[in-house]
Amino acid sequence: MTGVVVAPLPVGHARAVQRRTVAVLFVAQMVGGVGIAIGFSVGALLTAKMAGTSLSGLAQSAAVVGGALFAVPVSRLMRARGRRPGLAVAYVVGAVGSALIVLAALRGAIPLLFLGLFLFGGANTGSFQARYAAVDLAEPTRRGRQLSLVVWATTIGAVAGPNLAQLADSSVHRYGLATFSGPFVFSALAFLVAGGAILFFLRPDPLLTAQTLAAGPAASSTESGTSSTRSTAATAGSGLRAAVREVTASPGARLGIAAVAMGHLVMIGVMAMTPVHIGEAGAAGSAGHAGAADTLRIVGIVLSVHIAGMYALSPITGWLTDRVGRRPVILGGVALLVAACVVAGTAGHDTIGLSIGLALLGMGWSGTMVAGSTLLSESVGVGNKPAVQGLSDLVMGLSGACAGAVSGVIVAWSSYATLTMLAAVATVPLIALALRPVRPALAEGV
Repeated sequence: MTGVVVAPLPVGHARAVQRRTVAVLFVAQMVGGVGIAIGFSVGALLTAKMAGTSLSGLAQSAAVVGGALFAVPVSRLMRARGRRPGLAVAYVVGAVGSALIVLAALRGAIPLLFLGLFLFGGANTGSFQARYAAVDLAEPTRRGRQLSLVVWATTIGAVAGPNLAQLADSSVHRYGLATFSGPFVFSALAFLVAGGAILFFLRPDPLLTAQTLAAGPAASSTESGTSSTRSTAATAGSGLRAAVREVTASPGARLGIAAVAMGHLVMIGVMAMTPVHIGEAGAAGSAGHAGAADTLRIVGIVLSVHIAGMYALSPITGWLTDRVGRRPVILGGVALLVAACVVAGTAGHDTIGLSIGLALLGMGWSGTMVAGSTLLSESVGVGNKPAVQGLSDLVMGLSGACAGAVSGVIVAWSSYATLTMLAAVATVPLIALALRPVRPALAEGV
């Protein structure tokens, strides 16, 4: 820590600080989730309108890459100053990105559009990092439940967001803004509200408070070496080569990181082009603001169901991961991903069929993400755990970015059905890896 002094806090007060922390994060995640979801729901549509279908997948990729890369400076700021400024800055970056997207749509500036989408990803960084803030002061036996509250808050905002896209877009037409840019006005406002709530109300800072408590003798004796573990993690966190070596040497870690990356690749690839697929039907049926309104309404329904599949059932996914094992849940997640590709790919432009397919897609992503992350974390040593988890996020982000970029090209070259078929085929290596026998000594938690 540099330049930050935190007054000693009695251990008995940690629970009160934790309750306040979770309450603030819950509100911020709910509001920020609306901003993220409402922007993601129309990003590909706006890009397709400005740059063509073949480049529309890059909208998702730009935001995903931005979210992954901004995690590095945001994490560094948190280490130096705490959770509060780090999360607030992430949301402000997202707000700036949203404003640039609106300006780009108004001027027809494609490079400015992609810069805005890249910065928009900063809000996603804040959303993901908030989950860690929820467990800084949580009791060991309640960490999962505290995290689940923040996840549920994200779900509420994320499900509501796409359904507000049509209203947000139509409400700004009177001001001369471009079609599909209105939702990003509301994204900017939502990010500023979320960032402001964190900046002004997340006090005391949970991370700084946890470090202060861990430095005391009582915390040192009751938290099983948390202080020394944090020190080790800080020194090992930048060891990317060591992380690669450890993952390579551990079958469990290899399966975990493969499950996270492949689940994200399939989910992003199919989800990114679903709004464009829906938009093609709208373009064929009607034109102008009426056609755009119908498209946004259907996109809102389909993506809301998809996001609900991703997050709403995550507590059940976590329970199954602990109850039946990591490997069976990973395989179950893959099965759901394949089923999603079949249903969505054969649904044509039927809203119900696409909704079912995208719900299955979200549930499959949840299975591979939760079980894969759990298996990865418990398959590596404590010292290299932060570096290995960072490597997993990097691989996941790059996989999603590549899928988003390629998906637009595939749809432009062939069709949405071809995209879903190729996405299903892409899961074959993961299935083979998950079915590979593991020696008992290496099968912990599998």
